Amino acid sequence: MTIDWSWIGDHTDDLTSLAFSHLQAAMTAVLLGLLISLPLAVVAHRVRPLRGFLLGLSNVLFTIPSIAIFVLLLPISGLTRTTTVIGLTVYTLVVLLRNTVEGLDSVPAKTKEAAKAMGTRPLRTLLTVELPLALPVIMAGVRIATVMSISLVSVATYIGDGGLGQLFTDGFQRDFPTPVIVGVVLTLLLAVVADALLVALQYVLTPWKRRRA
Repeated sequence: MTIDWSWIGDHTDDLTSLAFSHLQAAMTAVLLGLLISLPLAVVAHRVRPLRGFLLGLSNVLFTIPSIAIFVLLLPISGLTRTTTVIGLTVYTLVVLLRNTVEGLDSVPAKTKEAAKAMGTRPLRTLLTVELPLALPVIMAGVRIATVMSISLVSVATYIGDGGLGQLFTDGFQRDFPTPVIVGVVLTLLLAVVADALLVALQYVLTPWKRRRA
């Protein structure tokens, strides 16, 4: 299997555009998933009867095949980027919700009791004590959800989107391996770079762990 390097040079602008579109879809889904999962995780953490229901619901949604969920969304949002983002967001919830709940569970009870004894209100305790201490576990979920979303964007090619996934379709239809290889390599690079940036972000947001080290 040989690579046509001249094809890559002739399509640099297209590859850059597709890579940006691919990353944009994945990160938008992760951000939306985080915005949805954070309040749900707080509810699941504090209202125990709802914990099993919310986590179970996210697990059920995760079992829906990716192509199927895009197809189910077509009558609602059509052949648009919205369909891609909604579908990807659904898949991020199972990881983000569970990790956020586990992160909040990992906060020592004595720490919360100390904040309460100091007269800190529950919302402020959540924002300044619980979430910061839960951040390493939450960020682990964000990293997994990001890599997963980057890999799943390509599936949206079946609805006319898909970012770098369009290279796979093009290569298979023309029996031309270069676009397929380039698409795989660029997808892997996006995942690696995004994960590295999230590791750096976590390092910046958790200075107390650096001091402890």
